[in-house]
Amino acid sequence: MSHPGPMVGNVRNLWTPQYAGPRDSISIESYISGYFDGEGCFSVAIGPRPGIRVGWEVRPCVSVSQNADRSQVLELVSGFFGCGALRPDPSDQTIKWETRSLGDIVDRVLPHFLKYPLISEKHDDVDLLAMICQMMLNKQHLGSQGLLQIAELAAQMNPSGSRRYSAEQIKASAR
Repeated sequence: MSHPGPMVGNVRNLWTPQYAGPRDSISIESYISGYFDGEGCFSVAIGPRPGIRVGWEVRPCVSVSQNADRSQVLELVSGFFGCGALRPDPSDQTIKWETRSLGDIVDRVLPHFLKYPLISEKHDDVDLLAMICQMMLNKQHLGSQGLLQIAELAAQMNPSGSRRYSAEQIKASAR
């Protein structure tokens, strides 16, 4: 039985060679979705805030990180969305682009990912973020019932991530 594909070292490459085309013909929209599929994060942080009637603040966030020597990709992301900011992330020595503005997430970021969806299961995080942002636009996060629904949805996001406060902790102390 013969195996297709050229040898790479002493391993046969079973994949047909592919060519993405010249750099200037790459779809930036698809590139950004693919980049976020691998390196991006869609999240909702919920933290105590005494000045708010329910005692908790809801903060949606979209971010992506990269090593500093490749930060031109993050500059591309920033320019493409026209929002957010670049900042160093001392936790892992990377540069991070992020936006926490509800308006920018709803008006600029989510429409892109709905038109150019992610391929991995991370698309579920995009769907959950869209639901939570809609609830926030409807001011549901300002009442205890809406806050608890948001906390339960947010707990389903980023299953490998860590949370400072669980949905149960929020439920136990929401006003």
